[in-house]
Amino acid sequence: MKALIVIDFTNDFVDGNLPVGKPAIEIEPTIARLTESFCDQGDYVVMAVDLHERDDSYHPETKLFPPHNIRGTSGRDLYGALKDVYEARKEQIYWMDKTRYSAFCGTDLDQKLRERGITEVHLIGVCTDICVLHTAVDAYNRGYHITVYEDAVASFNPEGHKWALGHFSGSLGASVVRSV
Repeated sequence: MKALIVIDFTNDFVDGNLPVGKPAIEIEPTIARLTESFCDQGDYVVMAVDLHERDDSYHPETKLFPPHNIRGTSGRDLYGALKDVYEARKEQIYWMDKTRYSAFCGTDLDQKLRERGITEVHLIGVCTDICVLHTAVDAYNRGYHITVYEDAVASFNPEGHKWALGHFSGSLGASVVRSV
């Protein structure tokens, strides 16, 4: 059994307050297509979406990044065609707020996957070398088989993106594949 985890593909991360920019815009059609495909196959699909509170001086990211994905703002909305896919397939997709880089940290993701007998996670979204990476490391540490779609992940740091793709396969045993 497998699951697709779509990580942080929101307005703020694509072209908003903490933008990946062109690399994220370029993967939008692939992100939407993969999400639809997993839904069509009846696989478990998770929207793992960063959530921050305005002026939260206790959150460690406050010192590292500009405010982003603030509760109640349009920055948290899914970007572009992915938003349309989500709206059309809401009943098939699990929306999960996360407050740390990893989709596993402080969430019920592991429980949801294990309840369904899922042993394989497929990762797409942004940023390759931050939230996708930390989610992959936690998946590895929990014994999941990992697939990362290199044409459906992006970062604002080209060197970090390239390094993370190598780390997924070289250190986590992940399959790094293209969607087509």
